[in-house]
Amino acid sequence: MDVIFVTGGTIHMVCRNKDKAEEARADIVKETGNKEIYVHILDLSETKKVWEFAEGFKKKFKSLNVLINNAGSIMSQRDVNTEGLEKSFAVNVLGIYILTKSLIPLLEKSTDPRVITVSSGGMLVQKLRIGNLQSERGRYDGTMVYAQHKRQQVVMTEQLAKTHTNIHFSVMHPGWVDTPAVANAMPDFHRSMKDSLRTPEQGADTVVWLAISEAATTNPTGRLYQDRKVVPTHLPLAWTHSSPLEEQKLLLLLEDLAKTFQPH
Repeated sequence: MDVIFVTGGTIHMVCRNKDKAEEARADIVKETGNKEIYVHILDLSETKKVWEFAEGFKKKFKSLNVLINNAGSIMSQRDVNTEGLEKSFAVNVLGIYILTKSLIPLLEKSTDPRVITVSSGGMLVQKLRIGNLQSERGRYDGTMVYAQHKRQQVVMTEQLAKTHTNIHFSVMHPGWVDTPAVANAMPDFHRSMKDSLRTPEQGADTVVWLAISEAATTNPTGRLYQDRKVVPTHLPLAWTHSSPLEEQKLLLLLEDLAKTFQPH
């Protein structure tokens, strides 16, 4: 599933694939006995529809406790959506930015609001680049583009945490999980590492902990987590650090881009 909203005991699953979403919903209802599980169909690569969904959600619901951004897209070659945006950027970065920013007023009405974004350890090999957001220049390497987007998610989380201090923001690395996305995007890696990859349940553990545990919010907002612990966003002595100015500029660029697709 791409995005999860929690409002009280109600869970809203925002998914692209209706059949898979309904299957997951049935599993959750069976496992928990909670029938307050709702499916919304949305493709995060369609930027205007992300805006429309967020605005519609705000009209229907009065508050939002937890927002989990889990959408991720790795493309084998550069492709653009109907709005002219590079598709994986639209899903991994701009869609998540629009959803989060748009729903902040609802989150602020909750007593313990949280936003969790699922990133990837691949971002550790990427320095923030704001001059090529659409991957128009250079050879298109889908895995590296994805890793860059995951770095952008970390920076986005840090910046939003500074400006919305009453919401607990976090970003997490689930470890290397045996999923179809990993198998399809990195077949050699998947083949050689298959026996040591995590199950989806193991990968989701820290997300769930960040969403519901009291202990999670005792840590400062805007941090990166792995295995329920705060971890550095850069490797030791890494060249991946960027300036505060560049990091602020990313948010300004996303804000300007988001506004161009906002329904009037």
